[in-house]
Amino acid sequence: MVSPGRKVLVIGYGNPGRLDDGLGPALAEVLARRSLPGVTVDADYQLTVEDAAAVAEHDLVVFADAAVSGTAPFWVRRVMPAAQWSFSTHSVEPECVLGMAREMFGVTTPGYAMGIRGYAFDEFGEGLSPHARANLEAAAAYLELALQNGDIREVGHGPVKGRPVRTPALHGDA
Repeated sequence: MVSPGRKVLVIGYGNPGRLDDGLGPALAEVLARRSLPGVTVDADYQLTVEDAAAVAEHDLVVFADAAVSGTAPFWVRRVMPAAQWSFSTHSVEPECVLGMAREMFGVTTPGYAMGIRGYAFDEFGEGLSPHARANLEAAAAYLELALQNGDIREVGHGPVKGRPVRTPALHGDA
């Protein structure tokens, strides 16, 4: 379980109208139905400047998106605040959201990126491919268990594969 008084934000982002690109919002929907204590869930088409304010109100953030390549069923890696952040009208990267939260609100919320492997991106339509749906279930089960246990492990494309990463946000070690 997330340490009492600690708040976790999960932001699932992507376009559900582009098949597997909707994996981030689909994860958010699954986690919202599970009503995990201490966990706030949000979903959108893309990350925005406004997400920095939400990050600043939490002790840990997980940014979940579809991955067009990489380890299946999913990967998790630590993301660090960007020292210099920039954005376009199209999107903001997780590192930039963390950088804006630090610069604008003075917080250093630990963040993780989760890429859920998808396969069908080139057509319009709602719904996930069968393989992507299976990857979504694995990602949701992993994240729920990681939050209940109070740690997140970098897996797949993370800088140190399979090593437990303990954060003050989950354990109150600040």
